[in-house]
Amino acid sequence: MRVVVLALALAVVAPDLATSKTYVYKYEAVLLGGLPDDGLAKAGLKVRSKVLISAYAQNTYVLKLAEPELFEYSGVWRKDAFVLATKLTTALASQLMTPIKFEYANGVVGKVFAPEGISATVLNIYRGVLNVLQLNIKKTQNVYELQEAGAQGVCKTLYAITEDEKAERIILTKTRDLNHCQERIVKDLGLVYTEKCIQCQKNLRGTAAYNYILKPVAAGVLILEANVNELIQFSPFNELNGAAQMETKQSLIFLEIQKTPVAPISAEYLHRGSLKYEFADELLQTPIQLIKIKNAQAQIMEILNHLVHNNMERAHEDAPLKFLELIQILRKAHYQDIEMIWNQYRSKPAFRQWMLDAIPAIGTPAALRLVKERFLANDMTFAEAAQALVASVHMVTADLESIKLMEALALNPKIVQNPFLREIVLLGYGTMLAKYCAEKVTCPAELIKPMHDLIAEAVAKGDNDEIILALKVLGNAGHPISIKPITKLLPIFGTAAAALPVRVHADAILAMRNIAKKEPKLIQEMAIQLFMDKALHPELRMLSCIVLFETRPPMGLVTTLANILKTEENLQVASFTYSHIKSLSKSTVANQASVAAACNVAVKILSPKLDRLSYRFSKAIHMDAYSDSLTLGAAASAFYINDAATVLPRSLVAKARGYLAGAAADVLEIGVRTEGLQEALLKNPAITENVDRITKMRRVLKALSQWRALPTSQPLASVYIKFFGQEIAFANVDKALIDKAIALAAGSQVQEYGKGALKSLLAGTSFQYTKPLLAAEVRRILPTAAGFPMELSLYTATVAAATIQVKATTIPALPETFHFAHLLKTDMQLETEIRPSMAVHSYAVMGVNTPLLQSSVLARAKASSILPAKIAAKLDITEGNFKLEVLPVSAPENLAELSYETFAIARNIEDLAAEKRVPIIPAQIMEHLVSRKFSSSMDSANSGSLSSEMLDTDIGPIIRIKLDPSQKKYCANMAAIGLKSCTKIESEDATFIRNTALYKLIGKHMLGLTVKNVQGEAIERLELEIQIGPKAAEKLTKQINLSVEELIEGKPVLPRLRNILEPGLKNRTRSSSSSSRSSSSLHSRSSSVSSSSSSRLNSKAVDAANPMSRKRSKSVSSSSSSRSSSRLGSSSSSSSSSSSSRSAKTRLSKTIKYPYKFQKDHKKQALVSQAISARRSSKSRSSASSFEAIYNKNKYLGGAATPNFAIIFRIIKADSKVLLGYEISAYLDKPSARVQLIIASLAENDNWKICADGIMLSKHKVTAKLAWGAECKQYSIMATAETGLVGPSPAARIRVAWENLPAAFSRYAKIAYEYIPSSIRAGLIKGKEINSEKQISLTIIATSDRNLDVILKSPKRTLYKLALHLPIALPLDEVKGLTPFEDNLADQAHYLFSKANAAECSYNRATLTTFNNRRYQNEMPKSCYQVLAQDCTEELKFMVLLREDQVEDQNLINVKIADIDIDLLRQNEDVIVKVNGKEIPINKLPYQHPTGKIQIRPRQQGISVYAPSHGLQEVYLDKNSWKVKVVDWMKGQTCGLCGKADGEVRQEYYTPNGRLAKNSVSYAHSWVLPAESCQDTSECRLRLESVKLEKQIMVHGQESQCYSIEPVLRCLTGCYPLRTAPVTVGFHCLPADSNASHSVSLSDIQDRSVDLRETTEAHMACSCTAQCA
Repeated sequence: MRVVVLALALAVVAPDLATSKTYVYKYEAVLLGGLPDDGLAKAGLKVRSKVLISAYAQNTYVLKLAEPELFEYSGVWRKDAFVLATKLTTALASQLMTPIKFEYANGVVGKVFAPEGISATVLNIYRGVLNVLQLNIKKTQNVYELQEAGAQGVCKTLYAITEDEKAERIILTKTRDLNHCQERIVKDLGLVYTEKCIQCQKNLRGTAAYNYILKPVAAGVLILEANVNELIQFSPFNELNGAAQMETKQSLIFLEIQKTPVAPISAEYLHRGSLKYEFADELLQTPIQLIKIKNAQAQIMEILNHLVHNNMERAHEDAPLKFLELIQILRKAHYQDIEMIWNQYRSKPAFRQWMLDAIPAIGTPAALRLVKERFLANDMTFAEAAQALVASVHMVTADLESIKLMEALALNPKIVQNPFLREIVLLGYGTMLAKYCAEKVTCPAELIKPMHDLIAEAVAKGDNDEIILALKVLGNAGHPISIKPITKLLPIFGTAAAALPVRVHADAILAMRNIAKKEPKLIQEMAIQLFMDKALHPELRMLSCIVLFETRPPMGLVTTLANILKTEENLQVASFTYSHIKSLSKSTVANQASVAAACNVAVKILSPKLDRLSYRFSKAIHMDAYSDSLTLGAAASAFYINDAATVLPRSLVAKARGYLAGAAADVLEIGVRTEGLQEALLKNPAITENVDRITKMRRVLKALSQWRALPTSQPLASVYIKFFGQEIAFANVDKALIDKAIALAAGSQVQEYGKGALKSLLAGTSFQYTKPLLAAEVRRILPTAAGFPMELSLYTATVAAATIQVKATTIPALPETFHFAHLLKTDMQLETEIRPSMAVHSYAVMGVNTPLLQSSVLARAKASSILPAKIAAKLDITEGNFKLEVLPVSAPENLAELSYETFAIARNIEDLAAEKRVPIIPAQIMEHLVSRKFSSSMDSANSGSLSSEMLDTDIGPIIRIKLDPSQKKYCANMAAIGLKSCTKIESEDATFIRNTALYKLIGKHMLGLTVKNVQGEAIERLELEIQIGPKAAEKLTKQINLSVEELIEGKPVLPRLRNILEPGLKNRTRSSSSSSRSSSSLHSRSSSVSSSSSSRLNSKAVDAANPMSRKRSKSVSSSSSSRSSSRLGSSSSSSSSSSSSRSAKTRLSKTIKYPYKFQKDHKKQALVSQAISARRSSKSRSSASSFEAIYNKNKYLGGAATPNFAIIFRIIKADSKVLLGYEISAYLDKPSARVQLIIASLAENDNWKICADGIMLSKHKVTAKLAWGAECKQYSIMATAETGLVGPSPAARIRVAWENLPAAFSRYAKIAYEYIPSSIRAGLIKGKEINSEKQISLTIIATSDRNLDVILKSPKRTLYKLALHLPIALPLDEVKGLTPFEDNLADQAHYLFSKANAAECSYNRATLTTFNNRRYQNEMPKSCYQVLAQDCTEELKFMVLLREDQVEDQNLINVKIADIDIDLLRQNEDVIVKVNGKEIPINKLPYQHPTGKIQIRPRQQGISVYAPSHGLQEVYLDKNSWKVKVVDWMKGQTCGLCGKADGEVRQEYYTPNGRLAKNSVSYAHSWVLPAESCQDTSECRLRLESVKLEKQIMVHGQESQCYSIEPVLRCLTGCYPLRTAPVTVGFHCLPADSNASHSVSLSDIQDRSVDLRETTEAHMACSCTAQCA
């Protein structure tokens, strides 16, 4: 028997539907959504009917539903029953009972035919039935897999066939994996900007199981029974933490066979698709509410009226839901209705604003069309059109109609005339293309062709701005076919592109980022090729690195990048790439795991030295945090791109990325370019106008071998902003734009506008502003097996409103025609009342959503807030009075409220009143669980575990333990201002079932903030008053008395404080050797003065911050002094080493002792002053005039002087005369240089105060005291800041001492110390000193202008931080009063700013140190000028030349700047200066150029030239050395012996023609200005030429003659060398028998390749014969 059945099963492979018969089945489909746990509420629906199927023609059948019934469900599962939707069933009966036709052959459903009257929703229900009939039975296999078509798409399906021998039945089972589909039917809305994170998607899964019982019949098999069970589960978090699910069950049971066939109706049957689900009106239907539209126009008008009138004073709490309702109806309305409503309300501002905000949210091409037509009809302003276009681009669904609308807008003359609108439209066109192509497998190339034509036209015209705009459009579109026009603009793919500016190349590279998301391998190849080209600008290589890593390169490519980086010479590129790799190696995001692993390997390959480059080098920073359990994360990236180590980077990009529920998106990106901005701000504008200077310098540069200028950077800054990877706006800021803005601001139109606004304020004005926003609409719609759409969606809508009333008055009143200067002479008062409010609704939905019915589980969050304020301000400039009053204002008790709840909901369009909404956690379960009591042992044993017990038979199994719903209330009584605020928190969730994030969201939560008046404590107003000038004393009401001596808490506080302040003896010795070690004469003089008067210093020194008591024994002091002396002696012996070596050695030891002691400038000044005159001594306020003496003379300055200003904060109560608040008074005593600040409470019996005193004892020392508590006698701190010397180095010290402090201070100090990063603490060195118990001392020593030593002494430890490098230079010379431009404050500030970041080149003892701090020996040729430093751009702002005299071996420096030539030369032991050949005596210096921007002045033992606004910070020459400094914005734009100042020490030796020399000698010789003939006025007799190698060598198997491609110094013809030097240069070899080898010039061969390197002789000094002359 088994053999017979199997044979039959294999022979008959399709269900049999015989002709002239009707097969009758019972059909039922149930959909149920919610959490899987019983006892919780769920939502669903059920379809029940009979299914009649009969043959109509060959392979064509008719299907009809008989007795259909629709049921709704919203209730507690397994307790509540489905409810028959009678009205809906009746309304749909005609459609449901209309037969349809379908093709069916070999068990496969083909085309579907139906009359036009059947809606798409009903037809999808039919598809759900047909989906059960889909069977692909193979003849030869019982178990097999295939991709099978179904209602959900073409998905992976597994078949298994067995037989029941006894019953003669075939059992067929098939399962569909909905996660592995060849073609998945799904519709995503609002997700076009997101990227799918395959590794993160652990939250949406689906599968379906089909079980069939088949009966063999003569012509095939008969389906006796079919059962379908489909499960789709979703969680916003990891599915392991629980998930909500949508379960679909279908059953098809055979009933009978009828002889009468089903006949189709007489209507025309149209082809309506196939078995696959087709989306209907659910795309326009929000799942939040179901609206029956009868008259769209009337309903829209009704909602608009409601929104306008109910949101005037504040945002109504239900306004967001009403706004969503308005959007819903607008989406279903006809275009003519929307246009009619616009025309009706366009003249009403409130209605007009609501329409402007709602139209883009419609999301259909109709919205874009309306904006276009209204703007072109002058019905919208430019601002309104810009707002509507930006919103529409991102909200409107991208289709061919919307794309054509954007294209037409871009070409419209009205748009073209406005650059800002044209930019918005073109960028929006690219965005539309990106959205459209994101949903297509292949995107038509003709859509992007207009942009390709635009970029080709811009290139032909040479319009760089237009090229950049077109590139940004292509970048937004991200179409792979755009690669070709983009690559044409890259320098490595075409010679024409090489002439374009760097910013064009940069935008071309960045335009590939969106293309990389679709074609990563293609972009990887281009990016690595760009990165490997070392001839490219460093910025372009760094940008290509960014693009490369955004493609998530594989391990091999990252390793290749690391190998390239090992030999990288450009430190900017090396620093950027290494930091990028290192930061990515720490990534924890799932989809970055492979990149992080590859970067970890790369970091191990690379040298850690790259990690120690300073902040001036380019960096990439990436930080992220990701939770796998929550599938939630965030990432932030910052790219700091520099190319010359300047303060302002060349480019700065910051990007934020988010990860949520398996999707990722670049939320926000902001990029700024500052190319040329710093130069434009600081450069002298007259530089470019001086043509004579440029001509003169170019004449000099003619002598250089093939000198090539660097490109001049345009004074330009630009900024762009991206949302979700799409650039929405960018702006270029150049001089023309700035000039236009200044002209507009200074114009009469702006002034008239200001006067008009002021008149409106004086008349009193009020306005109301409301802004609705659809902040989020994210939807995913996918069909179920039963043909109903399941939707997952998130909606967020917000409405913000503000009502403002303003009234201004002036006393006296302003005249009719007034100027703004009149305001300075009036008493102005301004009273303002503002009531800002906001309401936010957010909905998360999972369930069935159709235009006919909705059945879903929904989470709703509502937030509302209002914060009213009424403020009155008064300003009297003449009296120096400002008063601010906060007045009472009416406000609701609930200032802010946030509520959240989840429920199951079911409703249908025919009976909206019968909507049923049930909380997911039913009330009866909550009450039952709360009422049950368990013993503590059961609580501990069974906490959180599931129980098999039943609460009752209807509810099902639930939990043994459930905590009470959380209800908390926190109140704060602010009696001082008469208010009481309370925060109320209520929470009920489902964690009693499962303690995970998802179950915490289920339930009900509430947070509320209430503020109300305290009864009997009514506040009339709050006042803040500021009085400046002599009338400040009149405003003070509190009597201050600081002279009362009293004891606090039984402790003799004042005597102890007096002991602190009294002078104590402190032995301070100073060895004479320390003075002799000073390098400068100033330091030597200071040290000698200090050493000679050490006894007087020891006897008279007064330390105001010393907490040591006078009662301390002399023996202790003596021993302490001897210990100090011994430490000083030991340090003196080691002080001969340099600062750097000392720092290196101290790092190796665990503890150190600093070799020098602090020597006060304050004491030295006092001693010198006493030696000069008693009068000057008294003025300097020496140590005898200490802080204590000045303070005790007059503790309270208010007793003898009026305050300079007073600040009073008062609380005015309505029914009380008691003053509350605080007053602040400030006093200045000029004779004693003392400042006092007192803060006192206004309360009558409150003597709490804060007293702050500061006294400037000299220009080198300031002491301050801070006391607080009762009459300022409870706690106190003394602080002293002073300058001085530590050894030869200038230093500053701050000491803080105390007698009594609150205990919390010590506790907080310990906590703060623990928070110091371990990396910082690891670099600190502990010292051995014994410190004071109640004193902290911080000493900062400037060992150089860029290096500091820091010493911190606390009661328990001494910490050292040595050789701390500063990013900027300290103005140490300026401290000594040597600042140039003393007469011009602006020029002086400019000089100081420039000096802080200047690059320095110096020469000392035959060693030249370049701007990049690279040293080499420079043997100078006699009598020939060398270019030390010059502006290497076409502007030629300055040039500095150096020459060594042949007779006296003296250096001469020539500076060409502006319209003058400056010569600095040594003469005997002095340095003299000449300007345009005329000597200027030393006593006539400083010399000031007529423009005031150039100054020459003596400095130390030489002379300096200063011209920072010309790019030249300083040129200095003395008898032993010289220095050249260039300003920060010239870095990377200089050339010469001093280098480019770009920080690239590995690429230092650039010759004039741009070639990188291999050694310093060849490099230095290339910058010699050679002579043309012996008749030159200069004594230089050298020239640069290509020399021939004396020997012939074999190259590539043939004899060759070699010539140097690098210039070599040789004597002129007729001259002979007196001195030579060896130099190694590169040679290019030519075949010995070729004609080219007989006559080779330097210009012919210098661009050739290097075949070998050999050493030859360079001439350094020449003597000429008469033949030369």
